[in-house]
Amino acid sequence: METYVGKGRDRDEASRFHFNKPENYISMYHQEGSDTLYVGGQAMIYVVTFSNRGVRDLELECDNFITVIQKVNDTIIVCGTNAGSPRCWMLVNDTVLTDVQGNGQIGPFSDISPPYPSQKSISLPADGSLYSAMSSVAGHAGSIRRTFGSQKLLKTENIWLLNPQFAGAAIIPSTIKYKEEIYFFFSEINKTARVDEEPYKARIGRICTVDEGGIKALLADSWTTFMKARVMCGAGNTQQQYNNMKQAVVLTAQDKRAGVLYGLFSNAWGKTVICAYSIEDIDQAFSTSKLKGYSSPFIGTRPGMCVRRNSTSGGHNDIKNLGVIRYHPEIEDVIRPVGVAPLDLPTDDQITHAVADIVLAVNDEHYSVLYLGTDQGKVLKVLHSSEGVFVISQYSLFHNEGPVLNMAIDSQKGHLYVGTAMEVQRLPLADCSRYGDTCRECILSRDPYCGWDRSRRRCIPIPPGYNTTTGTLIQNLDQSNSSVCGEAAALKQRRTSPREVMVQSNTSVFLPCPVRSFHATYRWEKDNCIKNYPCLFSGDFCVLGPAVDTPLRDGVFRCMATEDGFKVEIISFRLVNNGRLLAASMASTLGPSLLLAMATLWLH
Repeated sequence: METYVGKGRDRDEASRFHFNKPENYISMYHQEGSDTLYVGGQAMIYVVTFSNRGVRDLELECDNFITVIQKVNDTIIVCGTNAGSPRCWMLVNDTVLTDVQGNGQIGPFSDISPPYPSQKSISLPADGSLYSAMSSVAGHAGSIRRTFGSQKLLKTENIWLLNPQFAGAAIIPSTIKYKEEIYFFFSEINKTARVDEEPYKARIGRICTVDEGGIKALLADSWTTFMKARVMCGAGNTQQQYNNMKQAVVLTAQDKRAGVLYGLFSNAWGKTVICAYSIEDIDQAFSTSKLKGYSSPFIGTRPGMCVRRNSTSGGHNDIKNLGVIRYHPEIEDVIRPVGVAPLDLPTDDQITHAVADIVLAVNDEHYSVLYLGTDQGKVLKVLHSSEGVFVISQYSLFHNEGPVLNMAIDSQKGHLYVGTAMEVQRLPLADCSRYGDTCRECILSRDPYCGWDRSRRRCIPIPPGYNTTTGTLIQNLDQSNSSVCGEAAALKQRRTSPREVMVQSNTSVFLPCPVRSFHATYRWEKDNCIKNYPCLFSGDFCVLGPAVDTPLRDGVFRCMATEDGFKVEIISFRLVNNGRLLAASMASTLGPSLLLAMATLWLH
C-alpha cells in the first residue's frame, strides 16, 4: 500500500524538498511574499528556494541544533545550541554566517537559544527588537525577555513564572502605537493541583512594547507592564479540561484588536484539542479585572497599562504601581473559549502543529482557516466560522509517514509550508482543482479561497483584489448547500468512461478513488448492481481491495460519492482477466500494489 499512499495527488516535485538526513528538530523562518524558506536542522541551515529548486546548505559544527531563525530589521539572526553553549550569528546573502554585530545591543545568547533542542523557546521580532521566551529546564527558571535591539533589554522577575513551557507569542497591534502589546502563551506548574488534577495551568502573559523598565530601586531591568491570566480549555466547568498549552496562533483583522486566538492543548492522556478565544475578551480582562491578592484602590493609571514613555503622572515611574505589578501580576478573571468548549474536530489523530489564515470571501466577510498538522503526517484544512468548524479537506502528503514538526504560512503569495523529519513541502492555499469540475463540488467544499466561475464553468482561486460588490463568483461558506448552483446543475448525473485494467490471474488488485470531499460518503458499485462495497481510506484515496464477497477479477467497478442528497460518480474501472499468470517471484513482490500504482498514474 505504501507505494500508492506516497503518490497522493499529482504534485510538482519542485514543491518538495528532501533532507539529506532525518531532522528530528526543525526550526523555520519564512518572509511573506518570498519563495525562500529557511529551515534549521542539526549542523545545517537549509536555504530552500522553491521557485527554481535552488537549495543552499550551510554547514555548522555537528553538535549544533539550529533553534532560532528570525529577521530583525534587515538582519537574519540564526542561533543554535552549540554543544550546550548557545551562540548566534548573522546570515549574510544567504551564504555566510558571521558573528552578531551592528548598532543594536544583544543579551547573552543563552537568553535567545536554549542549550538543548528539546527545550522549547519562542522568538518574535517587533519594531526592530527581538523578544525571546525561554522554557524552564533542568532547574533553570524560564523567562520572557527583550534580547536584541536599540530598546532597553528587559526580563521577567523569577517569581512571576513557575517552570513555564512556552507555546507561542504574537503581536497585538493597536491604532495607537504606544498601546501595542505582545502576548506570550505558556503552561506552568499548578502548585495547588489535587492528585486527580493535571499539574499544569495554561497562561497568557502580556507586555507592552514601549516598556523601558522601572526605576533603580524597583524593576530597574524588568518589565513594568507584565501581567498574566489563567486560560481554560474544556467543556464548561466539567472535569474534562485541557491544561497543557502546546501551541498558540493569533489572527487579527483590520480593526486589529478584534481577532481570535487558537490554542492547541493536550491533557494528561495526550489527547489534543483546539480552543478558540476572542482577543477582545482577553484585552478586556487585562484592562478591567481585579488583580489576584490585591484589593486596595489604584492610584492614577491602572498598574501594568501601556503608557507613553514620556508620561510623568501615573506612569512607569510611579513607585506605588511598580510595587503592585511586582507582587500582583496575575489577574483574577479566567479566559474562557468562544462557544465554551473545544472545537468539534472529527479526527482521532493527535495534532502536532497549527497555523492559521484569515480570508476575505466573496460575501465581503472574513473567515478563519486553520491548517492542523498531525502525528500521522496529515494536514487538515479547517474552516472556522460562527456556525462552528468544517473540515474542508485532508492532505496526506509524505512518502515517509511521520509527524508534522513545523509549518509556515504565506498569505500574500498563497502558500503553506509543511515540514517533517524527512522533507518539506509547499502547498497552494487555494487548491481549488482538488474539488472536481462541477459547481456542486466546488460549493460543497466550503473553501473560502475558491469560488465557482459561472462563465468559465470552473472552480477557481479568488483573484487578488477581487471586487466583492461587482464580482460574479459564487460561494456558500456558512452551510453545506449547493442550491446556489441551480437545481438542474445539482441533479445532473455524471458518468465516467471506465479505465481498462488487465488483471493477471495470481495478482491482487486495489482500485483507488480520489477523495475530493471530506464530508461525502464514498462507496464502490459493481456492474451497476445495487450492492455497495465499502472503502479502505488511505491518504487522499478511497481504496477498493479484494475480499471474500468482492472478487476483483472482471467487470466494471464505479466509485460513487453521496453528499448534500446527491450521488455522483467519481471514477470507474473495467477489469479484464486475461488468464495469464505472473511469475511467482514478480507476483509476490509486485502483486498487491502493481495495478494500484498503475491506476494512480491514470488519475492525473
